[in-house]
Amino acid sequence: MFPEEFRKRIKLQEYINDDALFRALEEPSPVSIRINPQKWIRQPMNAEPVPWCKDGFYLDFRPSFTADPLFHSGCYYPQEASSMFLEQVFIQTIGNKECIRALDLCGAPGGKSTHLSALIGDRGFLVANEVIRTRVAILSENITKWGIGNTIVTNNDPSAFGNLKGYFDVIVVDAPCSGEGMFRDPIAVREWSPGKTLLCAQRQKRILTDIWPALKEGGILIYSTCTFNPAENEENVKWLATKEKAECLIPDKAQFNDIKDIDYQGITGYGFYPGKTKGEGFFISVIRKTKKTGEIQIKNLKNPFKRLNKEDLITADKWTVFSKENLVSSGNDVYSVAGNINDYLFLSQNCKIIKGGTRICSVKNKKIIPYHEMALSTGLRKEAFFTAELDYNQAVSYLRRDNMVLPDLPKGWLIVTYKGVNLGFINNIGNRINNYYPVEWRIRMSIPEGSKEKILNWITDGKSIT
Repeated sequence: MFPEEFRKRIKLQEYINDDALFRALEEPSPVSIRINPQKWIRQPMNAEPVPWCKDGFYLDFRPSFTADPLFHSGCYYPQEASSMFLEQVFIQTIGNKECIRALDLCGAPGGKSTHLSALIGDRGFLVANEVIRTRVAILSENITKWGIGNTIVTNNDPSAFGNLKGYFDVIVVDAPCSGEGMFRDPIAVREWSPGKTLLCAQRQKRILTDIWPALKEGGILIYSTCTFNPAENEENVKWLATKEKAECLIPDKAQFNDIKDIDYQGITGYGFYPGKTKGEGFFISVIRKTKKTGEIQIKNLKNPFKRLNKEDLITADKWTVFSKENLVSSGNDVYSVAGNINDYLFLSQNCKIIKGGTRICSVKNKKIIPYHEMALSTGLRKEAFFTAELDYNQAVSYLRRDNMVLPDLPKGWLIVTYKGVNLGFINNIGNRINNYYPVEWRIRMSIPEGSKEKILNWITDGKSIT
C-alpha cells in the first residue's frame, strides 16, 4: 500500500515503531471534534475525551456533519485530534499574557484558527491568514460560524508579514508538507514522492525565513506538520534555531505518555504516530526568539473610517456588547473590528484583509439590515431579537435557504434557533418570510438515509462538560 522509499526511511527512524505505524495506517481514521463552549456545553454521547484538549472528544462513529444544524451554528468543529495538542503548547508557553497579537500563517480550513481564537479569547486578537485565494472563503466562513470576534482573516503570501517587524507575540506555522501523517487517505499516498518531500522542506525554510522578522523579541513560534519526514520536521527547526540563535522550549507532556519526544541536536519536538497515539500523524515544536529586534511603533495612522452617527451607535449598542471603541462605519456597513482600531489600520496598510471583525448591519436609505454573522456572534445581545425555535426538518430547510412557513410570528427581523442555538436571520414581512441564510453557504447535498435519527441525539443527549 505504501511507497517502498517511504517504508525504508520509516524503518531507519528509530523513534518510530514501524510495524505498529504501518498496521495503524491501514485502519480507519479516528473521528474527533472540538466543542465551542461559548455556544454549547454538552459533550457527544459515548464520547472519549482527547487527553490534551479540554473541549476535544473522539466520536464512536462518523456523523454527517453537513446534516447537523449544530455544526452550521458553530457549536463544534470537526478537527483531527493530534493537532489539538496546540492547546498544551500555547497554554504552557504563553501562560496568562495579555494583549496577545497572534498569527496563524496557514489558517485554512480553520481548525487551528478557531482553536487559537478560543484560547486567546478577550486577551488579544488573531490574524488568520491563508495564502491560497480559493481557500480563504472557507476559512472566513468557519471563523464566522465559530463566532468569537477576535479574528482578522487575511489573504497574503508569508513574505508580506516580513514587513511587520517585531509585531507578533505568537506565530503558528502549520506548514504545507508531504502529508505522510495522512496516509490513511489513498490520495495522500498517491501524491507522495521523494522529490515532493525535498521540495516541501525547501518551501518550509522559505516560509520560516519570510515570517521570522515579524516575531518580536521573546515571541513564540510554533511549528507543525502532518508528516513523519525528519527533513521537514526536526531538521528544519534545528536549521532555524541555529540560523537565528533561537531557544527551543520544551512543554511538559509527562501526562501524555503516548506522545513521542524527538530529540535532535538540542532540538525537542513531539511526534504523534498512529498505532501509538489515537489520531493522525503530526509533529510539533516550539522555539523562542532571543535576538534583540526592533518593534514597529504604531502611531499617527490615518483613519479612513467614518464616525458612527447617533442612530448607528444606538443600534449597535442595542444589538451587541461590542466596545464602542471598536465600532466603525465603512460604506454602508457598521461593524466591530477585531483587536483595536490602530492595530486594524496598521494591518490594513500591510495586508489584504478579507474579514476584519464582525459585521453588524448595513444601513442604506434609512433601512437597517442585520448581517448573518452577527446572529452567530458571541457578541450579540441575547435579548436583541425575537427568536423562533425550529425542529430538525425546519432547521435543515432553513439551511437549504428554502421558502419557509412559520405561523404566529411577529413582523420584522427574527433569529431562528435550533436546540436554543442561533442559526441566522429571517425577515417576516407579513405575507411571506424571507430567508436570509447566506446563499453561498446553503446545504446542497441530500441528507443521507438515517442521518436525521443519529444527528438528533448524538451530541444533544451527552452529559454536560464540567
